[in-house]
Amino acid sequence: MPTRRAVTGRSREPRARFAEELRALRTRRGESLRQLGEKLGWDWSLFGKMENGETLGGPEVVEALDQYYGTPGLLLALWELAINDQTQFRERYRRYMALEAKATSLWHFAVSVLPGLVQTPGYAREVLAAGGLKGEELEQQVQARMGRRALLEGDDAPPFRTILSEAALRTPLRDVTEWREQLAYVGEVAERGNVIVQVLPFRAGLYGLDGTDVWFLRVPGGRTVAYTENVYRGELIEEDGAVERLQRAYDAVRDLALTPAESRKFVLRMLEEVPCDPST
Repeated sequence: MPTRRAVTGRSREPRARFAEELRALRTRRGESLRQLGEKLGWDWSLFGKMENGETLGGPEVVEALDQYYGTPGLLLALWELAINDQTQFRERYRRYMALEAKATSLWHFAVSVLPGLVQTPGYAREVLAAGGLKGEELEQQVQARMGRRALLEGDDAPPFRTILSEAALRTPLRDVTEWREQLAYVGEVAERGNVIVQVLPFRAGLYGLDGTDVWFLRVPGGRTVAYTENVYRGELIEEDGAVERLQRAYDAVRDLALTPAESRKFVLRMLEEVPCDPST
């Protein structure tokens, strides 16, 4: 029986650590995902999604992998850590959503995906599906995301500023018609009196938030909280010093961004570049 290796030493994020271990074990075997799927009797694409962190899989497939690789209990232990971390993520996200609903002002920076508050149904559906949702659960999440847009509507809507990296605007949807609708909606939202949209162009170079989507909420009483998110997890930050450091990084990004007027022209130029006829 092989010696069980320590869990520490690589990524400290449970979901990423689990995915890394799966990739490392398969790579040492010199097998492709397709070969692994054929040997274990599962669709090979499932193993690809597990190794990319898109899904954690179920306990049955993880136990089968433990047995196949001769790592009794190791993968299952990593899987349980990742599952528990996802539960904590959902709790943090629920608290963030409660704070968002009460916020007196919001500001945001997008690295690669447009914020939910300005997404169209088509954009939300493709983003959520890429994260592994499907069927009824996917449609429920799309509807929930569309419901969030009401936060920016009405006479008492809070001020909202979003800085969109050019990468977020250069990553289109597969459906050209849906992509046109999304860009047009960003341009429409940018005209609202309570919304400011700015674009951070590629030419701005490196900046302090280049790997982090971040939200800031000013809640009743004047306190500011932050929420950072990446592909694996989100974190609600309420400690004043940490929020202040993120705020300074955000202010530096804002100084590099185009003005609101220039940004709206940028979005409209992009819209003109998208063909009206998907076949052209």
